[in-house]
Amino acid sequence: MSEADRLKAEAERIREGVEEWLEAQMPIVRMHGGTSAVREVDPEAGRVVVELGGACSGCGVSGRTTQNIKLELAEEFDELNDVVVRTGGGSEGTPWGQDNHGESFMGIDRNEGGRGGRGESSSL
Repeated sequence: MSEADRLKAEAERIREGVEEWLEAQMPIVRMHGGTSAVREVDPEAGRVVVELGGACSGCGVSGRTTQNIKLELAEEFDELNDVVVRTGGGSEGTPWGQDNHGESFMGIDRNEGGRGGRGESSSL
């Protein structure tokens, strides 16, 4: 087997393993309407790129999800030392604590006390 064939086979083995792991360990992604796919595998560099899409794009907890995937894949697969998780438009995920939601978060206007509305009461 040539070196190129060996690397191709190794990349496919890693891809399949990561995809199986994502299905088994991260069902919450699909339960919430998200998707996951392995986009790139480089067995020589020990690198894998996972992309989260669907409802994961812009989700308020996608930063935590991406961090969990990074940590757990690196722990589960000894051959990986560089795990990249992208959400939506190719970003590398949102680091914990970073706010990228502007004025609104999950439909709640931040300028209005977090409850929506403007403090008006509605009569029933």
